[in-house]
Amino acid sequence: MTSPRSRNEIRASLNLETSRIGWRELQTYYARGHVVRVSPELDLLDVAAELTADNKAQFQHWMSQDQVGDVSPDLARTWYDREAELWAVVVAPWVLVQDRHDRKLH
Repeated sequence: MTSPRSRNEIRASLNLETSRIGWRELQTYYARGHVVRVSPELDLLDVAAELTADNKAQFQHWMSQDQVGDVSPDLARTWYDREAELWAVVVAPWVLVQDRHDRKLH
């Protein structure tokens, strides 16, 4: 029996799969309900690692704080109109996205 991968190994693997992508390129996934919004104050890799680990309690907490959840139609329209580029990582069947537009260094 193989031992489960450590959290650090999972994060390292997810980090290699994280990239920037235009919101318009994610429309098919959004239409299928497979896009998960991650608040900019969270670490995208931490969220992806918890999803990989199926940590339901952590996800319920983040959802109750509106830090993780669906992309609302209004937000989707805003991202579409501004041709937003988001950070994304795939944890099949989900695509986790994070808008760091407001986190630019001043």
